[in-house]
Amino acid sequence: MFFLKRIHWLVSLFIAGSMGTAWAQTDRSNLPWVDLSEQQDRQVVVASGTPELYHGHPTTVQLADGRIICTWSRGHGGKADFIAESSDGGKSWVTREAPDTWQGMSNCPSIYQLTDQGGKSRLFVFCQTPKMGQSYSEDGGKSWSDVRSLEKPCVMAFSSIVQLKNGDYLGMYHRGYQDEDRAPLTLWQSISHDGGLTWEPSVLTGEKEGYSPCEPCVFRSPDGKRLICVARENNRRGHSLMMFSDDEGESWSSLEPTPWGLTGDRHVIKYLPDGRLIAVFRDMAPNSPTKGHFVAWIGNYKDLREGTSGQYRIKLLHSFAGSDCGYPGVEILPDGTVLAVTYIKYHPGKERHSIVAVRFKPEETDALLGK
Repeated sequence: MFFLKRIHWLVSLFIAGSMGTAWAQTDRSNLPWVDLSEQQDRQVVVASGTPELYHGHPTTVQLADGRIICTWSRGHGGKADFIAESSDGGKSWVTREAPDTWQGMSNCPSIYQLTDQGGKSRLFVFCQTPKMGQSYSEDGGKSWSDVRSLEKPCVMAFSSIVQLKNGDYLGMYHRGYQDEDRAPLTLWQSISHDGGLTWEPSVLTGEKEGYSPCEPCVFRSPDGKRLICVARENNRRGHSLMMFSDDEGESWSSLEPTPWGLTGDRHVIKYLPDGRLIAVFRDMAPNSPTKGHFVAWIGNYKDLREGTSGQYRIKLLHSFAGSDCGYPGVEILPDGTVLAVTYIKYHPGKERHSIVAVRFKPEETDALLGK
């Protein structure tokens, strides 16, 4: 069905049992949501899964010339085996296998364009293996360097990189207990002074007793003065977690719960042209009717600052494999179109996960809600 006006109003319930009263009180929400998941005219299959082939964990980057590059792994946390490019805002894609230089690099490749202090831009791809492997391109993705280990034990490589006011870059990621891939998970950061080629020793920036924060997403407040980090909470003890820095990452506040509507996994958060925030992620909010599916949240920075719910959420894609979906890329195109890309089991049946893109404009979803 096209442009189906299905408007759902969610009133979440108290969370009982082990989550406790404090979590329960923050679960009261009248957050509306709209459903785009059946509007196939908005969807583009970047790479189709087969009964044998599982595509997993994409990330994207938009270049100055308008090209969008997406990379992902073969299998769940497998080799960094694929890269695709779109020159028309995600309407069509050219997909190829990853360069030979990426052999040995695996688990959740993340891609960024970073510029050094001399103005030289490079594309970087980071992976968990080997101990945060790194490969870069100086020609817009035509050729890539050999993989080099940054010698940083991690569960995932940098899931977020933000440029600091002095031109350096802050990369944030998570790792497990005593460098092992097990709970409790903690948040770490490292600084690069040379546009991403080398990185300082990592420092612990976020931990919370009884919780496992992971997959951090870092972005700035609208005035540029504050860094905000939103992270997955892997012990499922309530909401996602967030913390703040007012000194360019030199120190961070204690982790605290996000609003209910931002509860999920592997957030990617950007600003819309009108100044609102959009976050895309796997929905894991308690009592959510879209739990386990690929969603977007639209709200404002003040919702994080004041703990309010946000404006609304969007069900972007339906997962036919439970909560195995939602590691995304999101790009804001010059005309304001949002392009959200994820891995997902797109149909019931034997076919495994595909890489799928969804295109929409926020004014379209605003209109569905009568805003």
